[in-house]
Amino acid sequence: MVRKIKPFLIGIAGGTGSGKSYIARALQKVDPKQVLILSHDNYYKDRSHIPLMQRKELNYDEPAAIDEELFVKQLGQLKKGEAIDMPEYDFTTHTRKTKSKLVKPAPVIIVEGILILTDKRVREVLDLTIFVEVDADIRLARRLARDVGRRDRTYSESLNQYLTSAQPMHDRYVEPGKDYADLIINNNRDFTELEDAIETIRARIAEILGK
Repeated sequence: MVRKIKPFLIGIAGGTGSGKSYIARALQKVDPKQVLILSHDNYYKDRSHIPLMQRKELNYDEPAAIDEELFVKQLGQLKKGEAIDMPEYDFTTHTRKTKSKLVKPAPVIIVEGILILTDKRVREVLDLTIFVEVDADIRLARRLARDVGRRDRTYSESLNQYLTSAQPMHDRYVEPGKDYADLIINNNRDFTELEDAIETIRARIAEILGK
């Protein structure tokens, strides 16, 4: 009988452009084969039934934009050592891709997303919670660079979305998640401080993996 993996789940939350993905990838380098990254972004609801121009105007920074029931279900499956068929999301069209991706559990799973600490059910599954704190002006600059460079949005579209939904939703939903974090990482301009924090968590992951 094959023994199921009992993963250790690390949640990384923080505002848009805070560096969650960067930190997750840096932590994964401890052992890419045994550390899995799961992005909350893949669980955005499918918007294919709405015209493209209307899709671009929707609020993607609130909990209602996420298929949270599916996310909670699949996170629970991974926690039990079970594989999942993870949905994949296309940010250029704001639709869910036709094919899902088979994801097998790993000894360490890093879950990252702006809203992962807003849901009590998710927090209860996570073994370690991290919040990445970054000044609003820096987050805006990083978001603009990402949206215009990789998500096929114009500068004005990205700026408007940040001002009308991302920042207001950050204040309403994302920032309060900091109260549930076991560790708060500052990622403004002090790279030495950031790397020191990452190294501390890397050491914890190495300990879990028996390295």
